Amino acid sequence: MAPAGGSGSGSGARSWPAAALLGFHLFAMAVTLEVSVGKNHLVMALNGSEVQLPCIFTTCIGFKDLDFTWYYNSTEVIYHGNIKNKASEPTMLYADPRVRLIGTTTGRENNISISIFVDFDDAGKYTCHVKNPKEMNAEHNATIILKVVQEMVPMDNTLTRIIVGTVGGLVGLLILILIIKKIVLLILKKSQEKKKECLVSSSGIDNTENGLAGSKAGQKAPPKA
Repeated sequence: MAPAGGSGSGSGARSWPAAALLGFHLFAMAVTLEVSVGKNHLVMALNGSEVQLPCIFTTCIGFKDLDFTWYYNSTEVIYHGNIKNKASEPTMLYADPRVRLIGTTTGRENNISISIFVDFDDAGKYTCHVKNPKEMNAEHNATIILKVVQEMVPMDNTLTRIIVGTVGGLVGLLILILIIKKIVLLILKKSQEKKKECLVSSSGIDNTENGLAGSKAGQKAPPKA
């Protein structure tokens, strides 16, 4: 039989990994690096124009010596930069001649957006990748799809107009039905009030006639003795 002390020690040794895992899990929840390129992941650009590719990152505990990179089609580096801390602007480590950084990290948002002059060959995927050593080298990225066109095609709003017209017509019909219903109820109410007045008037006439008849009967001469 194992000594009581040994058993207690063994129990403590078995519970330590669980506590460590819990602490690591809580730490992981607290240090959450997130990169975003906005809600619209598809960007349209005219051939020969300059287009902006947005990217911002957020972190719960701040950053130090943060590293960020823009990739074209997941492999080709078109911009690489480093940010010392929140008080400093990004430092360019490498940039394609047609690419420039247009964001800033000393304002409210940590903006590392870029601008690029594009032609048809530049269509594809653009990935914004961030690595934060302060968050145990946490990494995150987000991707934009760039489509380069000769001219912008105006959006066909026919379907939208049909839907709006249909909804507007249904709303108008519903309002008309409610108005008609209110008018009908008002007419019925007036009609019922007139009927009540007629009934009251009739009842009064009947009572008067009965009273007169009784009075005449009472005026007959009493029989002679």
